[in-house]
Amino acid sequence: MFQSLAEELPRFFTYYNSVFLLQGLLMTLLLSLVGVLGGTLIGGALALLRIGTRPRWLQVRLGAVAYVEAVRRIPFLVTLMLVFFGFRFLGLNLNAVLVCVVAVVLISGAYLAEIVRAGIQSVHRNQWDAAASMNLTTGATLWYVVLPQAWRVILPPTFVFFLGLIKDTALASQISVLELTYAGKLLRTKGFSGTLVYSAVLALYFALSYPLARLGARLEARLAPARSRRRH
Repeated sequence: MFQSLAEELPRFFTYYNSVFLLQGLLMTLLLSLVGVLGGTLIGGALALLRIGTRPRWLQVRLGAVAYVEAVRRIPFLVTLMLVFFGFRFLGLNLNAVLVCVVAVVLISGAYLAEIVRAGIQSVHRNQWDAAASMNLTTGATLWYVVLPQAWRVILPPTFVFFLGLIKDTALASQISVLELTYAGKLLRTKGFSGTLVYSAVLALYFALSYPLARLGARLEARLAPARSRRRH
């Protein structure tokens, strides 16, 4: 077996195949980045709705709670398929990449809503009261007082979610999005050994995730003292 793999290596690691796998890796990274960025915007809005107290926003707040709780309990693949066939049902034949982007952003928004909400609520109530005593509006209080403190709590779990999303985007291969896993699947159909193909895919996932995980750990270590000081 090892001899056959060694003989296959030169034929597998050609310029074309290497570029093809790197294109899949780039798509994986872009889907994850867009998911986190778009999800942060949606999640921030949902978090603000969930912590709001105005009676006239009650129905909207309940809708936000229902959305977050429902999406967080539905498997990624099921949500992806619902979005995919939902667009088809509406007569919208969108590109598979765009469908995947919509699904990833919707899923990320639900998870990041809880992360942002926890970060905002970690800021002591005295900070809100002090801002109110200075006649700051709610928007100004959030922008100038709350978020500069909350982001230190929000960033580490957001980074962890980003790393998990890199792996979850492999499910986009189910609707033929050319990300890393699907690129490996196509190379497998060309007759290359599954062991060789998916070993290369594994190595690329590791090469992408490990440096990001180390960066996330360093950020968390640097932010931990600041969070500890703020509690005291």
